[in-house]
Amino acid sequence: MVSVPLTLLNLQDDGFHLLLEVIVFDTPFKAVLDTGASKTVFDKATVETYLHQNMALQHTDMVSTGLGTTSMQSFTLNVPDLQIGGLHLKHYEVAVLDLSTINYAYEQLEIEPVIGVVGGDILTAYGGIIDYRKSMLKLRQRKLRH
Repeated sequence: MVSVPLTLLNLQDDGFHLLLEVIVFDTPFKAVLDTGASKTVFDKATVETYLHQNMALQHTDMVSTGLGTTSMQSFTLNVPDLQIGGLHLKHYEVAVLDLSTINYAYEQLEIEPVIGVVGGDILTAYGGIIDYRKSMLKLRQRKLRH
């Protein structure tokens, strides 16, 4: 198991978000840990600044919901190396959406922007366990068999 430190973010009487560090494009970013998100999602504007020749966003016809809208243009990206603590995911496909409204809301609260959300796809596949008392996410090194 790998242990990933979590930061509990108080949203000023509007609940809490759990933040964790991920490394993508050899760069550390903050991401929201979202047990309600079915898939890991990265912000389109952030991702586009790091794309290079061998990488491209793939347009999808999938309708994305749950981010305060009923539909939004969505893409996927095969991320060469996604690191979450000691877990290294090679060639991991993430959804890519416009998350500017989330980052704008964070900016209003003077919170640094996030690259996106780590969702249920990773939590389910790697047996994610959230320990709120210790502010820690535990993930298995290998995928669970389902």
